[in-house]
Amino acid sequence: MPLQSMLSGRGSGSSKAENTQSDGKSFEQLRQECLQKGILFEDPDFPATDSSLYFSQSVPVAIEWKRPTFWQHNKWLDIVVDDRLPTVRNKLIMLHSASNNEFWSALLEKAYAKLHGSYESLKGGSTLEAMEDFTGGVGELYETKKSPDNLFSIMKKALDRGSMMGCSIDITSSAESEAKLNNGLVKGHAYSITGLEEVNYRGRTVQLIRIRNPWGQVEWNGPWSDNSREWSYIDAAEKRRILQNSTEDGEFWMEFDDFKANYDRVELCNMTPDALTENTKRHWEVNTFEGSWIRGSTAGGCRNFIDTFWTNPQFKLRLEDADDDDDDVCSVVIALMQKNRRKLRKEGLDMETIGFAVYEAPESEEQASKDFFRYHASKARSRTYINTREVSERFTLPPGEYLLVPTTFQPHHEADFLVRMFSEKKAGALEMGSTVDADLPEPPPPSLPEEETDEEKGLRRLFEQLAGEVSKSFHVSHLLNVFLSSGKEIKFDGLTLSTCHSIINLMDVDNTGMLEFQEFKVFWEKMKKWIMLFLSFDTDRSGKMSSYELRIALKAAGMQLNNSLLQLIGLRFADANYDIDFDDYLTCIVRLENMFSTLKLKDA
Repeated sequence: MPLQSMLSGRGSGSSKAENTQSDGKSFEQLRQECLQKGILFEDPDFPATDSSLYFSQSVPVAIEWKRPTFWQHNKWLDIVVDDRLPTVRNKLIMLHSASNNEFWSALLEKAYAKLHGSYESLKGGSTLEAMEDFTGGVGELYETKKSPDNLFSIMKKALDRGSMMGCSIDITSSAESEAKLNNGLVKGHAYSITGLEEVNYRGRTVQLIRIRNPWGQVEWNGPWSDNSREWSYIDAAEKRRILQNSTEDGEFWMEFDDFKANYDRVELCNMTPDALTENTKRHWEVNTFEGSWIRGSTAGGCRNFIDTFWTNPQFKLRLEDADDDDDDVCSVVIALMQKNRRKLRKEGLDMETIGFAVYEAPESEEQASKDFFRYHASKARSRTYINTREVSERFTLPPGEYLLVPTTFQPHHEADFLVRMFSEKKAGALEMGSTVDADLPEPPPPSLPEEETDEEKGLRRLFEQLAGEVSKSFHVSHLLNVFLSSGKEIKFDGLTLSTCHSIINLMDVDNTGMLEFQEFKVFWEKMKKWIMLFLSFDTDRSGKMSSYELRIALKAAGMQLNNSLLQLIGLRFADANYDIDFDDYLTCIVRLENMFSTLKLKDA
């Protein structure tokens, strides 16, 4: 029968998992179909073929798929697989248990491989990545020799919040892997951390850490190990309390300083509230946002690229209450994850180099401008930009409002991302510049011919000469091209009929499909303002403006768009160099004003 591989750790209050089968069927529906038909499930979405094993190479040996006798990107997923597993000479070639008749680990691995598109896509992962995928948590990595002074406090708080923790000793060569040291520890081995305590030992406070070796039996033999003399110098009741939950299968205590001296790294996975049990002492407060870096609009790159950095998605975080044990600061973990990159390896795409910066936020909830970042330094940031799936950092910040800017290192690089912000106390968060609105001036009343300016009189003569009393699309095109080419301010090849059709749709208030002179005159007043806006961005008079500047131009024209709309406009109008020519600029601005005018009429 099929395996329903669901990530362990989901609490009873979690949201329903999303079905991932292409036909939309749930595990229960597929199971019922198989029972009714009396057949074993065969997965059409992840077939037992070579393409499910490798995407970059052919299968090196003859592989036979035999039957034995999961959270991603802020969503819990039900991954349904059949029970056919790849074997060579009747032996499993991927993950397998020591026992020949135990298959749960191989089936779980198959579900994980299906999620990422192939077994090969799982290569080059990390313990933290797997911990996150199977719990929905946010990972942190600490090097013990370079750790913060309050590492013990960080780990103790994490344990109280149900976090998973592991530790390991680095190796310098493959020969050292799983090598046992004289002190009983094993190099290159994954240990779990199960407890942290402080005890009174001979008049001083000693910090202790409890570690478990999943092998069992092979344990630390130094101070505070089982039956060591240190235990005889602490209060008997304290000793019973600390040791009552200890096991005999490879679990042992160490002094925290010895731990930092012997182990090299700590991996910590902070759990979301829906993955915790009811008896967990405390839990993190979580804010989550999803977004995209799209070239030409929101893929601004890091702070090195100041002209486009400000166009990246921005998020405001409001920290109001300080930590319980510190009245001055708030602890927050910020994690930036790029989505679906393993699955996209088949298309030649790999991990982008990502990172983020944190600033004191301006009062406005609008997108912070280029000048803001030019004159304000960051208050915190990721330690480095790196091509891993997720970058996470822990900060202690004074209460206040902060602006988070996640980016790729280089501009114009596209990816979808997920931002998660864990805080000890409840915090507010919002996406900057998410308002869609327009403040469009009312058109001026028509003026009498004797009240017209010299410019308007010249405009009327040309209008009547080319179009008579009314103007169609080709008249508008000819009329505007004559006016614009005579001015020589804008370098362009002429307006298209499509643009002029959009102009008529905007200005044709009597719905005749044509423009009268009064309607055209109102449009010309708008046009002059739009021309001045375009010229302010077309600094080299090339007849083009950067698509990254479109947000500013539209705002100056009275229109405010969110990232999603700007991304669509950038994809529609920007060229390969992320520029927009005058004709496309005009088409865009006319269609947007038409849209806002229509919405305004409906609201009225």
